Amino acid sequence: MKKILPFLKPFRIAIAISLVLTLLQTISEVYLPRLMSNIIDHGVVNGDIDYIWSIGGVMLLVAAGGMICSIFASFFSAKIATGFGRGLRDKVFKHVVSFSQDEFDKLGTASLITRTTNDINQVQQVLILTLRVMVMAPIMAIGGIFMALTTDAKLSLVFLISVPILALTIFLIARKGIPLFKVIQKKLDNLNRVLREKLIGVRVIRSFNRVKYEENRFNDANLDLTSTAIKVNKIMAFMMPLMMLIINFSTIAIVWFGSIRISNGDMQVGDLMAFIQYAMQIMFAFMMASMMFVLFPRAQVSATRINEILDTTSSIKNSNNPKSTSSIKGSIEFQNVTFHYPGAEIPAIANISFRANPGEVTAIIGGTGAGKSTLVNLIPRFYDVTEGTVLVDGIDVRKWNLDYLREKIGFVPQKAVLFTGTITENIKYGKQDASDTEVERALEIAQASSFIREMKDGLQTQISQGGTNVSGGQKQRLSIARALIKKPEIYIFDDSFSALDFKTDAKLRAALKNEINNATVLMIAQRVSTVMDADQIIVLDEGKIAGIGTHQELLQSSSVYHEIVYSQLSEEELA
Repeated sequence: MKKILPFLKPFRIAIAISLVLTLLQTISEVYLPRLMSNIIDHGVVNGDIDYIWSIGGVMLLVAAGGMICSIFASFFSAKIATGFGRGLRDKVFKHVVSFSQDEFDKLGTASLITRTTNDINQVQQVLILTLRVMVMAPIMAIGGIFMALTTDAKLSLVFLISVPILALTIFLIARKGIPLFKVIQKKLDNLNRVLREKLIGVRVIRSFNRVKYEENRFNDANLDLTSTAIKVNKIMAFMMPLMMLIINFSTIAIVWFGSIRISNGDMQVGDLMAFIQYAMQIMFAFMMASMMFVLFPRAQVSATRINEILDTTSSIKNSNNPKSTSSIKGSIEFQNVTFHYPGAEIPAIANISFRANPGEVTAIIGGTGAGKSTLVNLIPRFYDVTEGTVLVDGIDVRKWNLDYLREKIGFVPQKAVLFTGTITENIKYGKQDASDTEVERALEIAQASSFIREMKDGLQTQISQGGTNVSGGQKQRLSIARALIKKPEIYIFDDSFSALDFKTDAKLRAALKNEINNATVLMIAQRVSTVMDADQIIVLDEGKIAGIGTHQELLQSSSVYHEIVYSQLSEEELA
């Protein structure tokens, strides 16, 4: 909890006001039984109506003041907690955005979502209670004990038995229940993971007729969470009945011994009634403390999980090297590059060396799992190399400023990603200040204009979540247009033509030639027809280079490329 407390600094004045108001509210509640005792002992017993009215008026003023303080204290504590939650969520989100892919792989997307929403909400709710209870409970307990002692010291001996029993009960129940809260959060992560997989993979689930299987998976995760929640709630459910039992027995003892003292003339009726009220306040203070015992451990677990995010530093370090502000021309060079995924026994790519120059198209081809996407992911530093060096304009990419480097790269991922919003907004994601003419030009080159014209709202057509209202090929063309509108110095097409038919593929590549003829282009493809015209083709096989050259050169020198070509093209097509 200590590490997230600095997020309360902007609310120091509001916290001080809330605590003062809570203090005044508590003092008013502690003082009211004394006034009631005076009314009974001096007003009712003596029949002094004027005294009853005067003290009754004071009671009304004290009660009204306490109510006003309570209302404003609740307002300020809610404002502080929600502001704290907003600031913490903002910090966590910005920190997560800075993560490399390694950190996402380690923490998991489902867990990151849970921590950013549910865990912060848990801390926020406990903060509201803390701002009230941490002042109210101790003052009410201490004030109640002090007022009870001044009312009748001998009768206060009842608390020597009831209070320790009450405290021990809270301690034993809390010790049993606290460890289960951490288990609940982990099981909530698992439930979110299963649900997320189900929602993302709904088409695959339906196509393989595995709906029932996924329902059972979700039910298992749901029941696992539910059973643990029921278990901890059963334990915590004992707290309130046991506390009420102790309080009721304490009240019986107070009334029993108090009546004896009244009959002996050692105590007055008003004092006994006031004493009972003070006993209730003391017990109520312990009840409020018990609520903190129930909720605080869960908030502590949530705070620990939030701290894990804030303490995680990205393995990709940004550079402040002055060289990183120089202009990028676009040349790319790999020098003996090897990369291991965390925990992998063998490298994804090994000893890769090649050069890609501006004005040239460098195609990368190879079988599934050959390391093609891994290779291009090293250029914008989604991952950092394990060994060797990736150079852009002769400078190690680790020495470039990340924002500047990525601004100069137009990246089209293997899996096309669109965001909710209009088509125009999705294209302008690549260049926010782009004009409508630039948007239309990018769509024309990407061969997307034809299907957009057929849409009712054209460029203002809303893209649904995940782009589910457009086809795979349409998604890819929109993703390509988004990269084109940037007019970057480096283009990376990660198997971006796989969902296109041969005719659209050919037209798109022809349109791209004039548009990106001065840029460095890296093009991953599965089709030989897509890479045949490249200035150089890199053939990857099991993470290693199996050949570099033009189409004709590789047909003669690379058996791997020869095999790929003859598996896709006929003799007539090759001729």
